[in-house]
Order: sequence, then structure tokens, then C-alpha cells
Amino acid sequence: MNLFRIRGIQLAVHGSFFLLLAYYAWWGWAHNGAAGAAWSVAMVLAFFSCVVLHELGHSFTARRFGVSVRRILLMPIGGMAEFDSIPRQPRSELLITLAGPAVNFIIAALLAIFVRFPGGLWQWDPTGPPNNFGELGRCLLFTNIVMGCFNLVPVFPMDGGRILRALLAIRLPYLDATFWAMSIGKVLALAAIIGSLYAAGFLQYESYYVVAVLFTFILIAGDAEYRHVKRSDAAKAHWAETLRRLYHEPPLLHP
Repeated sequence: MNLFRIRGIQLAVHGSFFLLLAYYAWWGWAHNGAAGAAWSVAMVLAFFSCVVLHELGHSFTARRFGVSVRRILLMPIGGMAEFDSIPRQPRSELLITLAGPAVNFIIAALLAIFVRFPGGLWQWDPTGPPNNFGELGRCLLFTNIVMGCFNLVPVFPMDGGRILRALLAIRLPYLDATFWAMSIGKVLALAAIIGSLYAAGFLQYESYYVVAVLFTFILIAGDAEYRHVKRSDAAKAHWAETLRRLYHEPPLLHP
């Protein structure tokens, strides 16, 4: 569903996003009735506002390199800026990728000026829904730090994986750099899935099932993007060979 445009970039939400809102409304209601439901929904909307800002960081930087941004799509597992293409120059991809986590760290730094943790950071319990603006600020400060750090994990095609590809592409062909970034990311994603399932099943941390599902989607997306780059390179090589033959080989002579 399309919402509105931000400097020409369409903001849209996937239908399943409203299921997430409904779940957190129920979660907040179970903790503190109607007030808990309202604060929980406010927390989700505030968090996804930060997700939008993260994606806008990518998008505005990409525009500076001439990349067109079709839309930003919000889903329960996060957000995604849809580019017409991704620059193959390592410097361009590096700057575009770093812009997203940088936005989260800037938001966290600004919140740190105003947010206080009574009793100290280590005494704060982030497991329950917020019930006032102070709690909401603490949740946002914590989640922006987590979001910024999590996105830097080198699991392709997350931001950290793209940073790894950009660094590899300084010395390797783009397809090879994508392959190695995808392969390293696949190993790390599988480790994260196994670790999350262990934590959920044996340590009784049920929320880690969500982490396992998230890394499963990331693993599939990384493999799909590598195959897309491989097909794109194959198509370019085919057309280059066709043009070479067309312009450099003599015409066939028929008797």
C-alpha cells in the first residue's frame, strides 16, 4: 500500500505490516490494557520511522551518484529501498551503504543528549512495552544502536555484506566480489540460524525464532542477488560478443 512521497521517493507498506501492528497492540494490551496497547503501537511506529530515515540515508546518497530510487517498502522484518541499479564502483557502493547505519548512530547520539536511564543503563529492562515518553526514548536509543550495529554484520545483502563486497571489489572483479561476500554471508547466516534455534529451543528464548526466520530470508536474498549479478554479467558478455562478431568479423559469402 502506497502512503506518500518523500522528496519524490514513494513510501509504501506491505500488507503484513498491519499484522505486526496488531500483534504489538495485543502485546501492549496484555501488559497494561488500552494504555499499553497505545504505547506499544507508538513504539512500533517510532521504530519504523527510524527505519525510514535509515533507508532515506541510503536513498539520498544513491541519488548523488545518479541512482534512481523507485520506493521504500516497509515490511515486518524491516525496510528496503528499491534502486533501479546498484553502482559497481566500490567507492559509490561503500558510501551509499554506510549512509544507512550512519543515520541510526546519529539518531542515537541525538537521543543520548535528552534520554536518561534512572539507575543506570544496565538496570534498564527493555523487555516490556513503554508507558511514557521517557521509556519510549530509551527504547528508541537502544533500538537505533542495535539497528546500526546489526546492519553492519557482514551477511550479504545486509549493509555489512555490501560493505564487504565493495572492499573486495577494489581488488576483484565485481562478480567474484559478490560471490565471496555471498559465501561468507551464507556461512555467518547459517551460524546465526543454528544459534538462534538453539537459543529458542534449548534456552527457552522463543523470540529467537524470529531471528532465525530473519536470517533465513537474508540468506535466500543474498543467493538471489548473486544469481542476478551472474545473469546480468552473462547477458552483457553475450551482447559484447555479439557486437564484436557483428562489427569485426567479415560477412559470410554465399556462392
